[in-house]
Amino acid sequence: MALPADSHVHSEWSWDTGGPRSDAVGRMRATCARAVRIGLPALFFTEHLDIPGSWRAAPEDLQPHQRHYLDAAGRVAVDPLDAAGYLDAVDRMRHAFPDLYIGTGVELGQPHLAGAAAAEIIDLGRLDRVLGSLHTLDLGGGPAEPVTLFREHAPDVVLHRYLEEVPAMVRGSDAFEVFTHLDYAVRAWPAAEHGPFDPRRFEEPIRAAMRAIADGDRALEMNTRRLWPWMARWWVEEGGRAVSIGSDAHTPEALATGLPEAAAMLEHEGFRPPRRPEALWRLG
Repeated sequence: MALPADSHVHSEWSWDTGGPRSDAVGRMRATCARAVRIGLPALFFTEHLDIPGSWRAAPEDLQPHQRHYLDAAGRVAVDPLDAAGYLDAVDRMRHAFPDLYIGTGVELGQPHLAGAAAAEIIDLGRLDRVLGSLHTLDLGGGPAEPVTLFREHAPDVVLHRYLEEVPAMVRGSDAFEVFTHLDYAVRAWPAAEHGPFDPRRFEEPIRAAMRAIADGDRALEMNTRRLWPWMARWWVEEGGRAVSIGSDAHTPEALATGLPEAAAMLEHEGFRPPRRPEALWRLG
């Protein structure tokens, strides 16, 4: 089976890699070179588009190379996406790797809340792919990521509230085409204290979130950081008809991780690879 497109990739233009002025410089080129070596037909550089200072954190909630973004008030004051620099870099890569489809894109955090501010940073309409991500949630005290919220609230409360925010995000923004990593909060699930995450305990709110995404005519991303067999199955059962596949790679070495397994899982559930590798997978 040929590799599908990797529709969720980050380079030095994402703040959480260290940014374009860090030692992450060169990751975009190295990622493209790896794509060619492994026979990847297409990828999208979906760089983080987050609004500086819009969420709070503690130092232990961030990776060491990210902690310098934390300001005196405990806000994560990231550098805004350098749209001109990013788009120029993609253009250079397209000339350097003419046989590789390289799509532009962003991963827009909280598009229902950040749409106006994001539009001041980059023209979303000129991009090939816009992912919508729910990274933060306000349970009192200001928006924070799940890793922070799990320290402050019961895990069931955090996850239920996270999933309840999904329909609001879909209703509140038409800027994004794909809802990415629906299981984002699960990445920080406090298994040591509360045991492994069991999706069956949250099946109905997960399905309700999926129905909202499907009713909003969006695609759902199969994020290969952790592949859940139930996710594709429940997505179909709740009316989902389109998916993308993304590794969420932040380094060249992580590119395309899990893509063959995701493709096999999707074909088992009735999705078919597109004629053009950069297009979405669709049912039937």
